Amino acid sequence: MQSNFLLPQGVELESLLEILRPLCWGAADILLAYSKGEQPPYGFKKSLAVEDGKDGPVTAADLAVNKWLLDGLTNQFPRISWNLLSEETAKDHFDEGRPVDAEWLWILDPLDGTKDFLQGTSEYAVHLALVHRRRTIFGIVLLPELDELWIGINGFGAWCEDRQQHRTQVNFSQRRRLPDLIVVSSRNHRDERLEQLLSQMGIGSSRSIGSVGCKVASILRGETDLYLSLSGRSAPKDWDMAAPEAVLLAAGGEFTHADGRSLTFNTGDVRQSGCLIASHGFNHDLLCLKAKEILEIIDPEYSV
Repeated sequence: MQSNFLLPQGVELESLLEILRPLCWGAADILLAYSKGEQPPYGFKKSLAVEDGKDGPVTAADLAVNKWLLDGLTNQFPRISWNLLSEETAKDHFDEGRPVDAEWLWILDPLDGTKDFLQGTSEYAVHLALVHRRRTIFGIVLLPELDELWIGINGFGAWCEDRQQHRTQVNFSQRRRLPDLIVVSSRNHRDERLEQLLSQMGIGSSRSIGSVGCKVASILRGETDLYLSLSGRSAPKDWDMAAPEAVLLAAGGEFTHADGRSLTFNTGDVRQSGCLIASHGFNHDLLCLKAKEILEIIDPEYSV
């Protein structure tokens, strides 16, 4: 890989990947152990305690993976001028309305899809994204149950690795016509407005999948074609979207608001509100236009 890829001074891309791979698979081992009721590695407690947080349940597994990743990044890169923002530590390090003071920022979700993890659906993920001045340049989506490590690098493309670093390439579907498309949406965050939007867009069929990382991975494999996020009482956060967005964009897909605006991160508001559309890129502009037109009818006050 080219040595002039944009990274903080003192960091080389190949070395970064070599450090991140064992960190990610270590996180997978922790989550798999908790999911099976086994003793997790690296000295973490076996008990899967669950607490109700403001935005949903928080488990011992979330906290263990959070510590594993943050400690790993800090210890491996003690002198690098980047900052770290995690879902589990945001309340301690983030002031609402003020971006994190960092040109380079890691945004982490140690367990995206906690409800699915607890429900045993296997549709949960670990997200890591490196953001430079509000835009993602690098992302990792780890799917422990499927032994998949999706890596996306701006300018270099995206691929999937297993533990032996055997690579699988992105395989977008060739479906183009709206009646043939398969949309993936949330299992645990659906409301009447989303149901109306999906029914009126003229898309062929839909699937419900848990984590955003799992949803985007289904697009990358060609199993589905687009993902719709429509904020209701709550909105997904930076850590839900940053890594999946980075991987999908690196693969050549699209991930925007319904009005075509790109997603931005570390703006001072961690909520990714509005109508967000991720797709394999074919007819993305048409999808956005139709969604925007339909929302103007069913909810004229809604801001996409």
